[in-house]
Amino acid sequence: MAQILIPKKPDTQTLLETMAEDMRYEIGCSAETLRNTGVESAMQIRAKQTPCTPTKLGLCGHCAFNCAYCACRNGNDRPEYVLEPAELAKIAVEVNNKTNCGVFITSAIYKTPDITQERIAETVRILREELGYTGFCHAKVMPGADPALIAATGKHADRLSVNIEVAKSDSYARIAKQKSKAAILAPMGEISRRIREASCRSAGKEKPAFAVSQTTQLMAGAAGEDDRTILNLSDALYRKYRLKRIYYTPYTYRYPSRGYEDLPLTQTPYWRVARLYQADRLTQLYRFAPEELTPAEAPWLESDIDPKTAWALRHMDLFPVELNTADYDTLLRIPGIGTTYAARIMTARWYAPLSFDTLRQMKVSLKRARYFVTCGGKFLGGELDPIGLRMLFSAPAQMEMG
Repeated sequence: MAQILIPKKPDTQTLLETMAEDMRYEIGCSAETLRNTGVESAMQIRAKQTPCTPTKLGLCGHCAFNCAYCACRNGNDRPEYVLEPAELAKIAVEVNNKTNCGVFITSAIYKTPDITQERIAETVRILREELGYTGFCHAKVMPGADPALIAATGKHADRLSVNIEVAKSDSYARIAKQKSKAAILAPMGEISRRIREASCRSAGKEKPAFAVSQTTQLMAGAAGEDDRTILNLSDALYRKYRLKRIYYTPYTYRYPSRGYEDLPLTQTPYWRVARLYQADRLTQLYRFAPEELTPAEAPWLESDIDPKTAWALRHMDLFPVELNTADYDTLLRIPGIGTTYAARIMTARWYAPLSFDTLRQMKVSLKRARYFVTCGGKFLGGELDPIGLRMLFSAPAQMEMG
């Protein structure tokens, strides 16, 4: 492959295009009046609008580390760029003025993790103190970064992240030889500690003295691990480090890399990552435990059916559920009923008993839920058994979940 040369000072659009390529890898009324009021009140409950994604901007596009899966790895034939903090800060402001979605300041490792972290910290400082930027800022923390540099970065960033990457710590030696469990978890712990301390000190103040949240990224399939292993690790990370989110990506190793000649080529299918996201939200928002979604006898999420429906089909003895009496947690376990529909049902029940007609007025979808619920004692699910329901709901890599 011929080397692609970028001018020493490429224009902003060229830089953004190169960065984007790098970044690939939430009683006095009648019964009728009460019923109508219930529908109207329930309809005020809307699903949270998905926020736009901050634009990822990199200080350096060519890494000193040689991780098998990374396009920016040392020795890979690709465009290179290194920006000064002031340059990237200016670009960040220009980008946010166009998108109003915030910015994510990141980088490949430039020389050493600490040198890189110092440059990221300086970039976010310039953003806030010299350019007056007030928008959302997410900043990356390098593996093994010095605590003082983490503190300097978090002083001006709203969110920090250090990527754990693998589900089993022995995988670093196999696919990311310059990383280690200690180099990842130490910064993660430092960020978590500082977030808690800043939160306690800033009670009542307008702005905390440190970032308010932390995220991480985890690759699926890097260690040949099953989904039960990933979900148990994710649950532990959420609890120990109080993470805001865990982002899942497919492990991809499609082209031989220097130093990894014996590593087999592979790519985790995208449907698996989608299922992990669904399972993650079930544990964090729907109050499922990881072992409920991936029990010992079924440690893999399924490609053809979403994890919530799979759980329900394994527990048909709990169904059908009466919508007029079920508590909120039970409603969340019904396939086709999400947090928004569950809240609408709970609200409307204060005014009058529910019927299937009322549910339709409330725009509660019954396409899937009708096989798992009764409403006023009525059941619309027919006579399908678990095997028949599985055939009904099964679809290749289906991504629907209520």
